[in-house]
Parts: sequence; structure tokens; C-alpha cells
Amino acid sequence: MVNLDDFYSDDPVAWCPGCGNYSILEALKQAFVNSGRKPHEIVIVSGIGQASKMPHYLRCNAFNGLHGRTLPVATGIKLANHELTVLAEGGDGDGYTEGGNHFIHAMRRNIDITYLVHNNKVYGLTKGQASPTSDLGYVSGTTPMGSFSPPLNPLLLAISMDCTFVARGFSGEPVHLAGLILEGLQHRGFSFIDILQNCVSFNRVNTYQWYKKRVYDIKDDPSYDPRDMGMAFRKAQEWGEKIPIGIIYRNDRPSLDEKHPAIRNLPLVKQEIDRASLEGIIEFFR
Repeated sequence: MVNLDDFYSDDPVAWCPGCGNYSILEALKQAFVNSGRKPHEIVIVSGIGQASKMPHYLRCNAFNGLHGRTLPVATGIKLANHELTVLAEGGDGDGYTEGGNHFIHAMRRNIDITYLVHNNKVYGLTKGQASPTSDLGYVSGTTPMGSFSPPLNPLLLAISMDCTFVARGFSGEPVHLAGLILEGLQHRGFSFIDILQNCVSFNRVNTYQWYKKRVYDIKDDPSYDPRDMGMAFRKAQEWGEKIPIGIIYRNDRPSLDEKHPAIRNLPLVKQEIDRASLEGIIEFFR
């Protein structure tokens, strides 16, 4: 049996006091415990940013890589050993700007990893510049006259790509978020969770209190069916006075590792290497 202490790191936490990342970290640990997976069976991959410091504060396998490049690394790890539980995580800038192209193709391939995006609607590490999810008119050092671009809706993008697990959480509801992450870990295929969180330093509009008044669990609507793409599109567009959290869309199309003949039955790391064939290939390309 594992417990929360198994995932605690001794590294000092360097987030601003009151940052939504703290409760996301605790929710993630609780999801790991509830999954029954041990630290050595889990890999978490991140890029650059405040959110991407998450692996520093967890005791498990970790890879801290380049800005926006979490998903290629996570994909490589999963293909090399699909018996591992693999997560990728980062912020809305990391994931939806630099990493936007990787996001699209990870969903298309349906690689069996869980992707957590900390969405505070700003670039929090680099002094609050507008991010892809910042509101139209958002004023920052790089948008002094306000952002001219409307915000990206990552849920709509994911649903349009037929992503097999699309969810939204809120850092101010850590118990609910831990349950969402656990469902994402248990889902066979690409699991995407957009996590709304407050940035106490730079985003003075979308505060903890602002979200707390608006978010509601999608399960409160008994007629909602997350397997209905049309309903999911409509629900993903709710924003303002009411903001849904929970599983927005899901389906069960096969994951990449289930379909790929080279790894379907045995992880690459457990397969024998035919050195004679390898030497022949190297000789052919000299």
C-alpha cells in the first residue's frame, strides 16, 4: 500500500503564497495514492514555467524538459515502456502556445498518457504576459492596449480532435480534482484535464473567489451525457456566470500502444535486441 508520504519531496516549494498550484500538487498526490501505483511506476514530464516545477515537488520518476515539449518526451517514454503510468503537465502558455502542435497530434494518436494543463490565463513565470487563454482586452507588459486575440478554448479544440478523455478541474476543488485525475490515469488513451487556477501575482480578475462563485460539477446535470459530442461542444462553450467542471467528453477508441504491433504484447524495454540485425542495418547505411 502507498500513502501520501511516499510521494513527498524534500525540495523547498518556490510558488507564490496562495498560488493554485499548491492544491493541484496535493490533488495529484492523492490521485497517485488512490491509483495504488508506486513512485517507481510513475513518470511525470514537464516543460518550463511555474506549473512545470511540479516534478521537483514529487517523489517519482521525473523529466523536466524544454518549454512546450512535454508531450513528445512523454510519448517517447510511454512507447518505450507502456507499463509505466506517464503524465505530462505544464501551464497554458507552455501547452497551448509552444506546445500547441504537440497537443493536437498527441490527441490524434491517442497515446495512453494523462496531460494536466494548469490554466491561470497568464504567463505566470515571466511576469504576467498574455497567454493563449487570456481574455480579449487583457492588459499586460506585452499587450499594453489590451490583447487583440480572443482566448483559445482548449476544451473545444480537444473535443473537435475526438480526444478520448476531456475534462476540466478547478484548483479550488482539490477533492473533485483528485477524482478527475484518478479517472484520467485509469482511462486507456489520451486523457486531457484543463485545470482552472488562480494566479495571485498577475491575474486579478480570475481569482479564487471569482471561480468559486461560478464553477459547478457537471454531474449536477443528470441529463448530461459526456459521450455525446454535440452536448460536449455546447457544454464546453459555457463561460461567465456558470463554468462546468468534470468530464466533458469521452470515448473508447483504442490507444496507440494497443494498436501498434511492435509493443502490443511486450514493452520495448523488455524485448531482446537482435544485435546481428542491428549491425547489418548500421552497415547498410554507412
